[in-house]
Amino acid sequence: MSFRNVAVLVLSLAGASSAFAAGDAAKGQTIVTNVCSACHGVDGNSVVAMYPKLAGQHPEYITKQLMNFKSGDRKNAIMGGMVAALSPEDMENLGAYFGSQTPKTDTAKSNGPGSIGEKIYKGGIPGIGVPACASCHGPAGAGIPVQFPRLGGQHSEYIVTQLKAFGSYERANDGAKMMRMIASKLSEQDMAAVADYIQGLH
Repeated sequence: MSFRNVAVLVLSLAGASSAFAAGDAAKGQTIVTNVCSACHGVDGNSVVAMYPKLAGQHPEYITKQLMNFKSGDRKNAIMGGMVAALSPEDMENLGAYFGSQTPKTDTAKSNGPGSIGEKIYKGGIPGIGVPACASCHGPAGAGIPVQFPRLGGQHSEYIVTQLKAFGSYERANDGAKMMRMIASKLSEQDMAAVADYIQGLH
């Protein structure tokens, strides 16, 4: 996918109106305390690398993912069980709560400035048609609401798991197949490098 095509898609999605209500963060906090905190932390800053950090994530993105888990569009045995009893309002409230939390920063292990991870994130891999991650997720990993999630500071292990799932088409809730097409072109070494760089973004 060319940079021009990515830019067109970004602009069209950024101009789309949100399908989700604002949500009630206080009500979301109650659900987090009773349901989500064991894996994602009370404030959304998971300390276990296999579970994503949700603090500071775009509320609409969290709500969409929860809806996708419930509908089966995104498959995960643990999350499928967690969302079974949640209403659409509950999901909006969770999005509002996690979105209002402050994400904690982390550091890259070896992919700092000048690294392969940085080159992929900022410039992609033109030779095989991989666009820059920053095109959709922003130079500091803040994402572009409402379609492109915040990635900065996310656990590298979780990022790699999701890239592999997209690359194998096991995860298929990316709408226009953008992430599936991109991830399927990345080697495991590329995935590990860019995930490590993302972990250090803030």
